[in-house]
Amino acid sequence: MNTRRIAIVGAESTGKSWLTQALTEVLRMRGQTVHTVDEVLRSWCDREGRTPQPHEQAGIAQAQAMAVEQAPPGWVISDTTPLMTAVYSHMLFADESLYPMALAHQALYDHTLITGLDLPWVADGLQRDGPHVRGPVDTLVRQALERAGIGYRVVYGQGHQRLNNALLALDLTGEDEAARLARENVQFAINQGRTVWQCNECSDPECEHKLFTGLLAKRST
Repeated sequence: MNTRRIAIVGAESTGKSWLTQALTEVLRMRGQTVHTVDEVLRSWCDREGRTPQPHEQAGIAQAQAMAVEQAPPGWVISDTTPLMTAVYSHMLFADESLYPMALAHQALYDHTLITGLDLPWVADGLQRDGPHVRGPVDTLVRQALERAGIGYRVVYGQGHQRLNNALLALDLTGEDEAARLARENVQFAINQGRTVWQCNECSDPECEHKLFTGLLAKRST
């Protein structure tokens, strides 16, 4: 049996765990063998009752990688990867030393999905730093992947829509190639290896954040 790995990465409170579970359920309903790899950091914080210190980050990243690499054959869906540990080490401790190991591991995945910033921030114990860090984390994740030449897709939407968009990104909807290309030509533009909304007003791919911020603002009024 072949192994196909899916990485779910992204800033805090963007639905990584939910999407991991939802994709797992869909694939199992289709008769696939699926193994999920939980976030090592979460169990570490629960056990220790605190967040890691700088010198403990590398061990957490290595444990996350080992859990993925030792998973049995089949679909392997990882709820975060060492890349997120590297990003937070960079942002919180000015330590960029984990990027080489994290990106070498990231290259093992068949698909990398970034969970978009369109979900509201929700507090969740020790691991949540606040909504203000989500944008910078998202930027660092994308920059690291682009430097390493690792392709990724960004997944937006609420509930079932978010799941369906993930299936589209993974080419798991049953849609044929011609239909997929026609849909993407209408709805999306490709920029530097990532999928972004085709804005009629400008050519700036960064405006996808502004688009979804605006939509959320309208929804709350």
